[in-house]
Formats: sequence, structure tokens, C-alpha cells
Amino acid sequence: MNKHSKHFKKSLSLLDLMMIGLGSIFGSGWLLAASHVSTIAGPAGILSWVIGGFAVLLLGFIFCELGAALPHAGGVVSYPAYSHGSVVGFLTGLITIIAYSSLISIEAIAARQYASAWFPFLSANSAGDATLIGWIIQAVLLAGMFYLNLVGVKTFAKVNNILSVFKFIVPTLIIVCLLYFSSSANFTSAGFAPFGSKGIEEAISTGGVIFAYLGLTPIVAAAAEVKNPQRSIPYALVGCIVLSTIIYVLLQASFIGSIPSSYINHGWGSISSSFVLPFHDIALILGIGWLAKLVVVDAIISPSGTGNIYMNTTSRVIFAWAKDGSFFSKFAHVDEKSGVPTPALWLTFALSIFWTLPFPSWKALIGVVSSALMLSYALAPISAASLRKTSAQIERPFYLKGMGILSPIAFVIASLIVYWSGWQTVSWLLGSQILLGCVYVISKMIAKDRTIYTNLKSGAWLMIYYSGMIMVSAMGDFGGWELLSHAEGLSTVTIMALISYFIGVNTGLSPVTHQLEDHSLIIDEYPEKELVEARV
Repeated sequence: MNKHSKHFKKSLSLLDLMMIGLGSIFGSGWLLAASHVSTIAGPAGILSWVIGGFAVLLLGFIFCELGAALPHAGGVVSYPAYSHGSVVGFLTGLITIIAYSSLISIEAIAARQYASAWFPFLSANSAGDATLIGWIIQAVLLAGMFYLNLVGVKTFAKVNNILSVFKFIVPTLIIVCLLYFSSSANFTSAGFAPFGSKGIEEAISTGGVIFAYLGLTPIVAAAAEVKNPQRSIPYALVGCIVLSTIIYVLLQASFIGSIPSSYINHGWGSISSSFVLPFHDIALILGIGWLAKLVVVDAIISPSGTGNIYMNTTSRVIFAWAKDGSFFSKFAHVDEKSGVPTPALWLTFALSIFWTLPFPSWKALIGVVSSALMLSYALAPISAASLRKTSAQIERPFYLKGMGILSPIAFVIASLIVYWSGWQTVSWLLGSQILLGCVYVISKMIAKDRTIYTNLKSGAWLMIYYSGMIMVSAMGDFGGWELLSHAEGLSTVTIMALISYFIGVNTGLSPVTHQLEDHSLIIDEYPEKELVEARV
């Protein structure tokens, strides 16, 4: 028997999948975002959570169709590559690896940062930057996540299920206790939306809202290891989003309502500095010492559990990226005994260590990670709509009605969320994408890859879209030169996103082109005969 394989073991149930989704959603976001959202948007931050939940729900419906029809390992990068070829696949894989590997790091950072409430020597300053000993603790935590994933998916799922149950108990207790101390006056004393619509929008991108929600991909990434994926994936995706939205809104409302009035007499701008560890600090101020201790315990467990999930997810994404030919092929191997993509897992661990240098805080990374995560999700609407045109014969157990309306809306919202993250983030994140995309294309041309021209024709719209986003961000009022008013910036992004969407949908690779280029992206459960029939 060969040591390596390209087959995963189907070990995950619907319950496992739900726990993976909820476990990935309830990480550091809910623990640290409440005060940042309040500072940026005031009480209107509640609307940020509602809008963020709606945006992710739209994307979730689209992933339901993709995930049930094509349950790939690391599907988030396989779908764009299958619909638009290797150039789009490379760019999607690149931004996804950046997003997920750095997310593992940010969860370890959050766990260490909250632990500094008991062990102050772990943080160097009030911003939460790590000391050397704090960084070592983070590295040990990351090594533990790596080990749990290395021993196999069954062990990973069992540990995650236990951690996820604990994650629900603490938020529920926080909501109940803080609502008891809540005052309705807090929601209007300094104005419900003191920073206007811009504050609500910024809170979604840079306050941690969208970061807290984006736990969809671990569900999709583990699809090849799920029993009955056509049923389990839609239930898990929609259920996780709806439940998390309810909990997040209640957590934000209870935090805002329970803040003593003396802290908001001069407005909401200093809340994040007054409540660095939001729910721990508010519990101490209100005299609920036992809750403060429980929050710290959960603040170590929850991010660690989420980081553990994304250690699993990132390795599957690297596996898919390598399998479609956009990355080194040696990473497209699965250990026969454990069912784990071991080479990809080692690379994931190395990247997660890299992002902790030079000892950043949670707040320092959140904007970049959120934008990278949203960009990795943003192409799903275009891929789903394009595959309906080019590969209509693929069976779709979950068929999204209203795709023609919901899909472009989802892409527009995703584009706006990226725009709201600000010029500094957009410029280097998308700029690096364009640069590395050009390097990839040139290297293929030098290697005389005869398929690169077809792939470039199908994927050029994405490079143009990235360039347009950079220009609008530079002219906009989210850290840019303010040459465009707030409304003009939003309108320009919307129009540009719609144009990019329709170009992208109509430039997908045809089924015949897929066969010529041998894009073997359909998972192993589909026999080759059925694959050819589906493509024709």
C-alpha cells in the first residue's frame, strides 16, 4: 500500500460539520470585537453585526450549491480554478492561504492576549503586543494545534466537538448576566449612530465583525471527509450563520447596555482603550468576578479551538491548490494511514509561525485578515453562476433559486466590505496579488505552457477588478485621498463590481476547454466516466 494517496476518509457527520462551523465562527472575534465595534460605530454597531450576518448568509447559500454539488477538499480554491482556470485559481489560492494561515496566528495571539489578564508578562504593552515569552507560548500553542491535526481527522473532530460545546456555555452566561445590568439609556445618550453610516461600514471590515463571521470555509474545505455531503453541507452552513448572527447581536447589545454611564459621557471613541479585554473587563467593573474568570478560561479555549480548525482547513486548501496544478504537486498527497495531507499541514504550521513575527497584537492584524478572508469568499458567486452556464449537467442536490439576483448582490457586498477596510489594506493586499499574478503568468509563458493563454483570457477580468479596487480605494474616503465623496465611492465600487461580475460569469472556461486542459478538480467520488459526461 502506498504511503501517500489523494483520497480522504469520510469520517465527519452532520454534527461534526456543525461543530466545525460554529467552532470556527466562535473564536477570538466575539471576545475582542465588541469594544472595537463600539468605538467605531457606537450603539449602531449592532447593525454592523446584522449586515455582516446577511452578507455571509448570501455567500453561505452560494457555497451550499457549490459544496453540495462538488464536495472537494479545499473547495474554496477549487471552484474558481474549475470555472476560470489556473490564473484565477492561483490568485484565489494565494489570497486564501494568506487569509487562513494568518487567521491561525491571530487566534493564537488572541488566546495569549486574554491570558495576559492573569499573566501580565505575556504582553509587552496595553495594545497587546507579545513579549518574547508570550511569543514562545503562542508557538507552543500552534505546535499543539499542528499535532492534533497530524494524528487524524477523527481525533481532530472529537476534540473540536468538546471545545465547541464549551464555547456556547460562556457566551450564553455573558448575555444573561450583562442584560441584567443593561440600561436602555446607553443606546441613545451619545446618539445611536454617532459616526454615521461610515462608522457602521468600517466596523464591519476593521472592527472584527466580518472576521468573526467567516467560518464557512472550514465546512466546505472538509467536504471530501463528510458523510452524505449533499445533505450535511447546506444544513451546516445555513444553521451556523443564523445561530451565530443571533448570538453576536445579543453579545454586542448586552455589552453596550451594561457599560457604566461614566465611560460614555464623552462619547464612544475611547471604549476600546477602556475595555481592552471587553467581556472580562466589564465583568470586573460590574463585580461579577466569577464571570470574569470564566471569560478568561473561554478566551484561551475558544481561539485555540478556532485556530485548530483553521490549521485543518488551511492544509486542505493547500492540498486543493496543489492538486489543481497552481502550486507544487508534492503538497497534493494524503497520508494513507491518518487520512491527513501531511506535507500541506507542515507548510501550514510554518506559515502560522511566520505570521506571529514580529509579535503583533490582535488589533494590528484584524483589518488585513478580514479583507483577505472576504476576498477568498468573493469569487464564489461568480464561479457558481459561471458553472451553471458551462457545466449545467453537473448534479446540484442544492439548487439556489434566484441565483441571478442573489449572486451579483453577494459579490457587490463582498466588494464593499473589502473597500471599507481602507486604502492601506487594499493597496498592499491587492497590489501584491497583481504582482504575484503577473509573476505566475510570466513563469508559465517561459515554461511554454500552452494553456496559459486560454487561462489568462478567462482570468484577466480579475486582475482588472483588483486594479480598479485599488484606484477607487485611493480616491475614496476610507483612508484614501477623499477625491470621491462617501456616496460616490460606494456607487463606484458597486458599478465596478457589477461589471466585473458579469464579465467574470461570461468568460468562464467551456467544458471542452476543461477536457483539453485536464482540470481534474472533481473529487475522487465521481468516476471518470461521470466526470466526462458532466463536462459535456
